[in-house]
Amino acid sequence: MITPEARRIVVGTDGSANSLSAIRWALREAALRKVSVDVLHAWHFTPMIDPMGIPMVPPTAEMQSSAKLMLENVMRQVEADRAGIQVNEIVTQGSPVSALLQAARDAEMVVVGRRGHGGFVGLLLGSVATQIVHHAPCAVVVVSAKP
Repeated sequence: MITPEARRIVVGTDGSANSLSAIRWALREAALRKVSVDVLHAWHFTPMIDPMGIPMVPPTAEMQSSAKLMLENVMRQVEADRAGIQVNEIVTQGSPVSALLQAARDAEMVVVGRRGHGGFVGLLLGSVATQIVHHAPCAVVVVSAKP
């Protein structure tokens, strides 16, 4: 049973071509279903230690600001596709997989790009997409960029 809270689609973005295609797909699907879309970008800082063995403090405010700017840029690119659709732009600190799975708990569906900006180019699915497919509590759609 779909609850009123689940009347939304969650889509993850990292700014890649595949994630832009995922957002566009989610917006088209939201228009058909008459639901809202949460566009989520999660960022994380890999802890590092300087040469003296002292943990480096992450520049959290700057990283959050940069993540917001990236999401604003992405949303400008899909502006024409979002007419009449309620879109919530979400930037959060943390693992992309954890953030998407958390958001998916009360969503109708999660949409992700086939591959993002990750490092293993030869993989069929990126690591985030693979984890979402295996662990999401709702329908998952994996979208590839158009060639």
